[in-house]
Amino acid sequence: MEKYITDERTGLKYELVGDYYLIAGDDEPEEDQPIGTWGQRHLRYLKEHHRVRYANLLTIGKLNDYLADLNEQAEELFLRLVKQMAEAEGVTEALKAENQMLWVQKMNNLRNAAMEIVSNELIYR
Repeated sequence: MEKYITDERTGLKYELVGDYYLIAGDDEPEEDQPIGTWGQRHLRYLKEHHRVRYANLLTIGKLNDYLADLNEQAEELFLRLVKQMAEAEGVTEALKAENQMLWVQKMNNLRNAAMEIVSNELIYR
């Protein structure tokens, strides 16, 4: 049995799901974009606190795209914040060469602060 068939009379495209053919969308099937850590956190937040928004995105087929886009924005913001805060705090490669443990402590503090900012600004909204 073929994965996709088209009814010549109606022009509708059908997709084989299990033993049944269901109406498929007009477009070719797209590969789902990977959803990273930030997207998974926001998905959990939507399911628990914004069920209607979650259901709307799911039913119109935009949930995965929405989460992948949010994940990309969150990752870019996180990296930019860590870089800017490291420059402001004077956490440099020279410090890393002099005192590795202090550098690790400062970088962990900066990463945690950036995580909090990203979570408050993008994920839990």
